[in-house]
Amino acid sequence: MKGLEKYNIEIFKLSNAKHEYDFEVDNAFFSNFENSPVDEGKINVHLCLDKKETFIEANFEFSGSVVLTCDRSLDLFDFPINRTGKLIYKYGEEEMEVDDEINIITKGTQRINVAQYIYEIISLSIPYKKLHPRFVEEENEDDDSPGNLIYQDESPEVSDETDQENENIDPRWEILKNLKNN
Repeated sequence: MKGLEKYNIEIFKLSNAKHEYDFEVDNAFFSNFENSPVDEGKINVHLCLDKKETFIEANFEFSGSVVLTCDRSLDLFDFPINRTGKLIYKYGEEEMEVDDEINIITKGTQRINVAQYIYEIISLSIPYKKLHPRFVEEENEDDDSPGNLIYQDESPEVSDETDQENENIDPRWEILKNLKNN
């Protein structure tokens, strides 16, 4: 994808050691992905790449925030992203993705692009239910706090069945009660 070249890492030139990279994810980054749950945001990604003879271990640290739309009020709010991720590139016969954390690359691979992995981690960090922080605080308050409605039945409790029978009963209900008892 055009615009994601800065997320390329030339692994062919790297020695077998640890290498560190810093990337800045911004609005231009998110515009490269269709149907992205995020349009705006600013996230710093620190990548520690440990190249070994048979594999490459990539450890990511994400810190920043994205702008989300509240599902309840449609207000925009900043949602913090503070997360880590790990990806392992193993050398093999053909390129493939084994699982979420392991990719197979060939020995002749010149470069890897980490943009897709960065996008996936950010997308997975977004909650299914996007609520503005003011609504989250309201949901976390105690039930007895002011502003929360609690239904309470204030009718007096009847202790004896005889007291209950002595009450004035609508004659229509009395007929139905007699039918039930028969």
